[in-house]
Amino acid sequence: MYEDMFITDEERITVDLHDMEKEEARFYLERAIDTAEPKIKEIVVIHGYRQGQVILNMVRKEFKHKKIEKKVIPFNKGITLIYLKQN
Repeated sequence: MYEDMFITDEERITVDLHDMEKEEARFYLERAIDTAEPKIKEIVVIHGYRQGQVILNMVRKEFKHKKIEKKVIPFNKGITLIYLKQN
């Protein structure tokens, strides 16, 4: 629950998907996960929520990747936190 309190900036990356089409956003998110350095534990996905729910729903409900341990939906509706499996 409080994992992000112990994650340093060096272990976190941010991916901003604002103003992207659904498939473009999926591509960039997959690419971010595929190319993330082994030390990365958390990806902060900024998708927004006021301009529509397409990207938000894709990230939270549809998007799957073998490296994802879990997704966390924080109080900020415009982001989703993705925690990666650690080797």
